[in-house]
Amino acid sequence: MPPVWFITAASSGFGRAIALSALRRGHTVVATARDPSRIADLAAAGAHTLPYDVTSPPTVAKDLAERVFAQHGRVDYLVNAAGYILEGSIEEVSPEEVLASFDTNVFGAMRTIQAFLPYMREQPLINNAEEEAGGGGVKRGVVATFGSLGSWRGSPSAGVYAMTKWACSALAETLALELAPFRIGATVIEPGYFRTGFLNPSARVSSKARLGAYEDEGTPTGRARRGLAATDGRQLGDVDKGAEVVVDVLTGTGVAKGRELPVRVVLGSDAEGVVRNKIAETERILDEWREVIRSTDSPLEE
Repeated sequence: MPPVWFITAASSGFGRAIALSALRRGHTVVATARDPSRIADLAAAGAHTLPYDVTSPPTVAKDLAERVFAQHGRVDYLVNAAGYILEGSIEEVSPEEVLASFDTNVFGAMRTIQAFLPYMREQPLINNAEEEAGGGGVKRGVVATFGSLGSWRGSPSAGVYAMTKWACSALAETLALELAPFRIGATVIEPGYFRTGFLNPSARVSSKARLGAYEDEGTPTGRARRGLAATDGRQLGDVDKGAEVVVDVLTGTGVAKGRELPVRVVLGSDAEGVVRNKIAETERILDEWREVIRSTDSPLEE
């Protein structure tokens, strides 16, 4: 039996590229989108397509999981790719806009994972030679969420997006620990800037409130806003190459053969630079404040 993928937000970006990569390998792909007409090309390529809005109530996700497992028997790779960037300073964004961003980027992934895990925990172990050769050996499945280089660095005018991506990385780290006894792997994919439609004006959501103080190009926020527009279409990363690596890593094949599933899949030299700089910066803070940090401990009892 070929492995089964369930992918949210497969109409564009990494979701679509991962679906196509898995299909080329002969895997079974269940691809979803809010509007299934936008993934008609995936259906033509052999994917099973379903309508699914990750912001729907939990009952929708549970009904969908029941249908998927009734038809396919299992889900080996659960990929949560839905997400968007809310552009706006912390002072400008409304509580409703922040909640909507978290609802798609974080809560949508949680609702989907919660609906699928009861079935994944009970499904038979993956047991074929290709899987056993890599990715840490035989498993029941893998759950993947999408973080970002924003999981590591706050950014002017993209603070809410970074907040959601930090949450997605924390979600994956927690799942990796909680699901280990059930032989289910978990990881977060943290791409840098990839050439997708993510930064297109049609995909980017901006806060309704706009304050002149933050439009000034002399401020970090003003420069960041213009930087997002200038970056669109000029991103460093190739999404097809990135998707191939993701599929290799989740399946323990190709470049990942013989390696354990990492809790973080960092993609792109720009993301690598952000992560390394954050590590170095954090170590400098810890070194500078070491004595102050340790001074707050209670005395050791004799």
